[in-house]
Amino acid sequence: MACSMLRYMLGLLLLLHSTDSFYVPGVAPINFHRNDPVEIKAVKLTSSRTQLPYEYYSLPFCQPSKITYKAENLGEVLRGDRIVNTPFQVSMNVEKKCEVLCNFPNKPVTLTVDQSKLIAERIREDYYVHLIADNLPVATRLEFYSNREEEEKKKEKDVQFEHGYRLGFMDGNKFYLHNHLSFILYYHREDVEESQEHTYRVVHLKADEKSMCTLPEATGSAPQEIDPTKENQLLFTYSVHWEESDIKWASRWDTYLTMSDVQIHWFSIINSVVVVFFLSGILSMIIIRTLRKDIANYNKEDDIEDTMEESGWKLVHGDVFRPPQYPMILSSLLGSGIQLFCMILIVIFVAMLGMLSPSSRGALMTTACFLFMFMGVFGGFFAGRLYRTLKGHRWKKGAFCTATLYPGVVFSICFILNCFIWGKHSSGAVPFPTMVALLCMWFGISLPLVYLGYYFGFRKQPYDNPVRTNQIPRQIPEQRWYMNKFVGILMAGILPFGAMFIELFFIFSAIWENQFYYLFGFLFLVFIILVVSCSQISIVMVYFQLCAEDYRWWWRTFLVSGGSAFYVLIYAVFYFVNKLDIVEFIPSLLYFGYTALMVLSFWLLTGTIGFYAAYMFVRKIYAAVKID
Repeated sequence: MACSMLRYMLGLLLLLHSTDSFYVPGVAPINFHRNDPVEIKAVKLTSSRTQLPYEYYSLPFCQPSKITYKAENLGEVLRGDRIVNTPFQVSMNVEKKCEVLCNFPNKPVTLTVDQSKLIAERIREDYYVHLIADNLPVATRLEFYSNREEEEKKKEKDVQFEHGYRLGFMDGNKFYLHNHLSFILYYHREDVEESQEHTYRVVHLKADEKSMCTLPEATGSAPQEIDPTKENQLLFTYSVHWEESDIKWASRWDTYLTMSDVQIHWFSIINSVVVVFFLSGILSMIIIRTLRKDIANYNKEDDIEDTMEESGWKLVHGDVFRPPQYPMILSSLLGSGIQLFCMILIVIFVAMLGMLSPSSRGALMTTACFLFMFMGVFGGFFAGRLYRTLKGHRWKKGAFCTATLYPGVVFSICFILNCFIWGKHSSGAVPFPTMVALLCMWFGISLPLVYLGYYFGFRKQPYDNPVRTNQIPRQIPEQRWYMNKFVGILMAGILPFGAMFIELFFIFSAIWENQFYYLFGFLFLVFIILVVSCSQISIVMVYFQLCAEDYRWWWRTFLVSGGSAFYVLIYAVFYFVNKLDIVEFIPSLLYFGYTALMVLSFWLLTGTIGFYAAYMFVRKIYAAVKID
């Protein structure tokens, strides 16, 4: 369920791609002296082919004398992180070569047949091992240059990295395990008084799993072949190399946060901004000019105009504010949309300011969860006021529906998916105590706040509609084919999706391929463009609908405004087929389950934005004409 919330909430001041001298507020650096221990911790094992994280010691790695797990926050638990100590002995600025693990001096470890099969299976599934030192994740280079040393140092800034290191690789039908790790740690020497000992700060951590280590007394080499059909003799070794770096501590995350092609990202975002603003300007100009002409014609006081029959959107003025079917469900969905909108807006804005840096592991997820709970008061307020405007009377039932409809669907899907993850013994499965805690947050925080907001919203004066509603509904003429709901969804979803599909690619890469996402400045800009484009498209669509003398706009506007969610679903299928290498049933089920949650949330978000924009527009135009 935790991964679920990460995957759909997102599952979104322009910040420069460089994060020089920029770090999460409130996080203090750790100063090391020479020979001080630098603890290497393990986080988890991940694979983009299975989407199932596992604990580090789910495989028979060497263990320390005492295993100690870090107390994770809510976000870390939901991400599947299980941070634990490892037996690697690393000291500040102390070199090591071919050190043997497992406290067996130069003696191999015997893997059982079951352990050998498990390691071979994880290698086949392309698993990565994630380690951290001083809260910095280990990274491995994607390319290795054969140039001279000076040229390699010159190109070091252009080398791309991937998170973690590969557990092993396959050569034909043979499995090879990376049983030797070469840690390359970079430190920055801090300026101190001469009388004091030098202090150092860790600024980068790399691992070279392709390095070799040979011990004359040892059997085996690195990497070592694993035969899944029999027991294997295995020797785990490591080495440590330190290098001084000019990178300052405040900029040490630059390497991790610029792993994608930022130039393409900049070009695509700017191109989307220009196109969306151009199209939005054209649509705004057309709708404003047409409306001004309509209102001017309707407000003429000539005798000739008095004898003319009304037509177009003015003709349905007596029915345009007629309450729709199922007003409670509509107001509940819109209330959840307001709750999502407030949560996403605050999370993106706070993350843009650097408050939710990846160095604060799990902070983004934890903040999103708590904000969604506390934003229930706003969702309840807007839902309650709209429900009263639509002539609703059962406010208690409406409040309960608002507090449980959308969260209930999310929890049900997540619980079902969590059962499959439990069956795989993955660390991505939400533990039972955490699930109980989430339920307590839902019923102890969100539900009371929704009731509170709903109560005050229902007591507040309903929205003032400028025209009265007739007692007898007007007959709706037969509509043309292009006024069909599905056609409207396809037409209305193109522009908002075009505003954000480039950013969607980076978000999908971060979620499904274990990449960092930190370009929240871009995301905030795209979110604003998404709000503007959804609002304008919704206004245009409701105007054409009213001109066709179809006054049933309440539900239709909500559905059509969320049309970009349909394109998100199509893109998710495209991404699954062309970008991912998932072939098994459970990983595929997890992907499409989380995608369904993402599409549902995005539909609620964009549908709510479009609905309120259309509602304000309808009230505005009918207040501007003279109605007899």
